[in-house]
Amino acid sequence: MSETKSIKEMNKSSSSSLFRRNVRKFMNNKLALFGLIVVLVITIACIVGAVMGIDYSTPNLPQMKKPPSAEHLFGTDTIGRDLLARVLYGGCYSILVGVFCAVLSSVIGAVLGALAGYFGGRVDKFIVRLSEIFQAFPQLVLVMMLVAILNKRGLGNLLFIFVITGWMTTFRMVRNEFMSLKSETYVKVCEAFGMSKSNIMFKQVLPNVMSPIIVSTTTNVAFFILQEAALSFIGLGVTDATPTWGNILNAAKSLSVVTDQWWIWVFPGLAISLFVLAINFLGDGLRDVLDPKQQ
Repeated sequence: MSETKSIKEMNKSSSSSLFRRNVRKFMNNKLALFGLIVVLVITIACIVGAVMGIDYSTPNLPQMKKPPSAEHLFGTDTIGRDLLARVLYGGCYSILVGVFCAVLSSVIGAVLGALAGYFGGRVDKFIVRLSEIFQAFPQLVLVMMLVAILNKRGLGNLLFIFVITGWMTTFRMVRNEFMSLKSETYVKVCEAFGMSKSNIMFKQVLPNVMSPIIVSTTTNVAFFILQEAALSFIGLGVTDATPTWGNILNAAKSLSVVTDQWWIWVFPGLAISLFVLAINFLGDGLRDVLDPKQQ
């Protein structure tokens, strides 16, 4: 009993030491720390703005196209709506799209990658061929095709399309890891003791692949936000009534707005650029900390 207790204490101490070392390494990465701070600040500001019930949709024609001032810090848009309120409220939608799609597509990719990598054979061939069908087209083109086929703009459709077209990166990564890990001794021992295949895949092997999945999910958040902004800018994203960052930019497509009302496109564009850059910095920092190959 004393030896078992001693081993548990040693394992706990080792895990705690590793955690502290990883935190210290992350804190020493200035760009990653900057990315984390920016992501938290923007996300909290957007949530607080939405919870406070700021008015982002009521037109005010006498105030249309007003430059930044003390009354309207980001100015007003083409029909007099406060641009700061729209950027904050739209950030909730854009960040929701990025986080929801990144997490759900990673879950789908991880499950399919685990099945393909562990079982191999026909299961692997079928799922690989399925992923190759999606990869035969550039993802943005494929998303545009699906939007046109569904012939209906909306947040739900956009989330569905992003999820079913965004799981391939995680799938390939998890599949490759499973193909190398399934021959490890601990997996063979689990199989010899009659443990179910689902337990082996998802309780024994998958936890060893979580670090790259976390990094991939983080960077995919930025990718989906850019995808949503691109589709909304060209009129294929969510409906115009939903103030995502991409939809706010959509209102700045005319040449007169670009040249004379710079604030209508500068502030939402700056929000997208800053958030995506911060997410990428954060993802790079997490990769350096969590990826064993970077140690």
